[in-house]
Amino acid sequence: MKIGIPRETRLGETRVASTPDVVKKLISKGFTLNVEAGAGISAGYPDTDYSQAGAQLTDRAGAYDVDLLLKVRRPDADDVAAMRSGGLLIALLETCGADDILSEMLNKNMRVLGMERMPRTSRAQSMDALSSQSNLAGYRATLEAAARYGRFFPMMMTSAGSSKPARVVVLGAGVAGLQAIATARRLGADVHAYDVRPETQEQIRSLGAKPIVLDLGESGAGEGGYARELSAEAKAIQQIALGDELAKAHVIITTALIPCRPAPVLVTAEVVERMRPGSVIVDLAAANGGNCPLTIADEIVQHQGVTIVGITNFPALIPADASAFYARNLFNLIEIMFEFSAAPPQLKDLDADDITAAMLIKK
Repeated sequence: MKIGIPRETRLGETRVASTPDVVKKLISKGFTLNVEAGAGISAGYPDTDYSQAGAQLTDRAGAYDVDLLLKVRRPDADDVAAMRSGGLLIALLETCGADDILSEMLNKNMRVLGMERMPRTSRAQSMDALSSQSNLAGYRATLEAAARYGRFFPMMMTSAGSSKPARVVVLGAGVAGLQAIATARRLGADVHAYDVRPETQEQIRSLGAKPIVLDLGESGAGEGGYARELSAEAKAIQQIALGDELAKAHVIITTALIPCRPAPVLVTAEVVERMRPGSVIVDLAAANGGNCPLTIADEIVQHQGVTIVGITNFPALIPADASAFYARNLFNLIEIMFEFSAAPPQLKDLDADDITAAMLIKK
């Protein structure tokens, strides 16, 4: 059974699907590893490390002509053309339904597993790439905010006087939001947070932040621990009620996403114009339209003195750890996908396991 690790070609993508440590573990399980030369360089993993781990360095064609292809990002048409018919792909496919790329792979009789379709169950936690990457995104987004905010995050007392702590508001208390809260608190900020799911208030308090409580007349709790889209009436109430809290913030970090839906607008243009010049908004929902309508994906813009950060791939700014976490997620998944009692490893029935069945994309 041959596994391929290609170099990611998406603009700005620095991660790699497996690291030398995990490659060594996969080889010990009976797999053969083909790693495209240069695949890990951007993440800080040189080719020599993969060679020493036992991988075969190869060209792009060799990395794609394998039984099991591991990628970070969604493949493009050229990638699909290079894949082996009847092979298996595991990646973050960034899709909510059928599309041309998926159709091309399925027409080649490939089995395709989307890491974003991982069930949110206790058994699947060690394989949950969305959570591991969101954790990194929340951390890195907070550092971005601190670097772009022209004042201290913590209260500072010096011989020249003192400064008050920055007032940070985090919108969304999922994995990214909770990590943003924790990081901002470690930096000494006065942190407030809001989520449409009432059950997150205790989590917010446990990290030393203050929950923003709004009465919307309905709950935003959805299935599987995710938020659901609010009604139009509740959205209107939310925007008005949040406005004063957000206008007082020095830093806003938004993380609110609804699976397969445009990101909800939480920070209106009117709120941005009420914020103090020098304030910063970091919009982690930029790739899905943004929680602020002034956000521009992959750009950093100024609006009346407020900096709005639209970076769409924060994990790629911490590529070594992001790759290491993702590689471990994949390894843990592979362990339940194969039978290792005989050599080479034998793929199990993907429909027979609740995790792989949920991830498997079919026609």
